[in-house]
Amino acid sequence: MSRSPKFIHLRLHTEYSLLEGAIRLKTLPGMCASADMPAVAVTDTNNMFAALEFSVTALGAGVQPIVGCQVDVAYETVAAGERPLRPAPVVLLAQNRIGYEGLMKLNSCLYLREADWPHVTLDELQDYSEGLICLSGGSDGPVGRLLRAGQQGKAEALMTRFAAMFGNRLYVELQRHPTETGQLPEAERLTERPLIEMAYAMNLPLVATNDVYFPDAKMYEAHDALICIAEGAYVDQQADRRRLTQQHYFKTPQEMSALFADLPEALENTIEIARRCAFAVERHDPILPRFADDEVEELRRQSKEGLEERLSVIEPAATREEYEERLEFELGIIEGMGFPGYFLIVADFIKWAKDHDIPVGPG
Repeated sequence: MSRSPKFIHLRLHTEYSLLEGAIRLKTLPGMCASADMPAVAVTDTNNMFAALEFSVTALGAGVQPIVGCQVDVAYETVAAGERPLRPAPVVLLAQNRIGYEGLMKLNSCLYLREADWPHVTLDELQDYSEGLICLSGGSDGPVGRLLRAGQQGKAEALMTRFAAMFGNRLYVELQRHPTETGQLPEAERLTERPLIEMAYAMNLPLVATNDVYFPDAKMYEAHDALICIAEGAYVDQQADRRRLTQQHYFKTPQEMSALFADLPEALENTIEIARRCAFAVERHDPILPRFADDEVEELRRQSKEGLEERLSVIEPAATREEYEERLEFELGIIEGMGFPGYFLIVADFIKWAKDHDIPVGPG
């Protein structure tokens, strides 16, 4: 691959963006090689399910993985009793292990509250901002939505807050997804100039992204069917429901260079960001909490008590000696594989579930 790349994709959704992304992790390194792209970011929506598989697959193919996530942010508070505004996305990329650990914390924050939509707060974003590069979200990000609503002052104040959180790790994100007529979608058209002017006024760098959901333009209709499944809609529905265009595919550096020929620095900054990110998720042995000081002895104790309880209420189908021999055989297998702690943990939450009338299946 080229030693002087022209563009790196920094916003991309794999199949782990459930019922939304259609880029397969196994084929992604090959797509990068074909495009002469030495690095790529995966930024699935509100999850990092792909982080390990992506890192291992990409590194094995000689592609630099950039571990990230598209995170929805609650950017405005509303008065009590009012319906909350839908959170807006920003893109966060891990520069190092500290950033990756912060991303994991933020992914927990997304789902640890009762809300209409998963989201993090601005305070949480600030708490875990270290080691993260932030792309502002483009026309549909928090700043973009405020601009579209005609709230220039609030948009500038929010961008200023992002700059205070991330310092020189904040980039003002621009996207161009032309429609069939060659015109930009309304949201991108309304926000591009204000975003550029804001970036120049605040001395913030620009970055160009293509919000990638599928491999090539030919897959647009199939991907649209996937979106319909997610939204409970129909492909022939007359109401305007499509938020993506045929341009949301894995574009080549040449296509992106033509699209942003007037803003070469926005393309160059994708390379700069890739160089600033130096982290990949590594494989390691399972990390389980220690259930007891002597897990082998504890498992044996509970197993023998369980056998006694079971034999006291069932009609034996064999002699006690046969039951005890079978138990000893099973325990030997578990101990030999190093799994006593695992079995104790699973038994613990199954007991808790049964004590709280939560159904537990045979698996």
